[in-house]
Amino acid sequence: MKIIVFDNKIKKIRLNKFIDWLIYMVLYTLILITVSTIFKNTVYIDNSYFGLWAFLASVLIYILNKTVKPILIFLTLPITGITLGLFYPFINVIILKIVSFILNDHFNINGIFFAFLVAVLISIMNILMEVLVLNPLLSRGE
Repeated sequence: MKIIVFDNKIKKIRLNKFIDWLIYMVLYTLILITVSTIFKNTVYIDNSYFGLWAFLASVLIYILNKTVKPILIFLTLPITGITLGLFYPFINVIILKIVSFILNDHFNINGIFFAFLVAVLISIMNILMEVLVLNPLLSRGE
């Protein structure tokens, strides 16, 4: 997302929303597949149907981040305030555990540490994708 200022009005330039969403989903899927191959005993994703379950988990993570995460942030605001923001990454862990519960046998994360690791990797991937993929595409479009 690139921000341009015209006559004191801020205008955000974005790619097509579907293309933007699809890029995020493919990269989330790659992160989940990579983590499941590195940590075979703790992160399990069913590899049938050529990564369909990882893609479905990515879509569920995206949907839960847009719907449930704001509610969780509001409910855990006192805990996050007391811990000076250190509890905030655990909200992503809760989201991953919900996805693990929904997909049951096809996506499973054993342990809080590895759920936290996956959440951190997804956050890092978001930052890298903004800097390395989306911003160059938007600057090329000028």
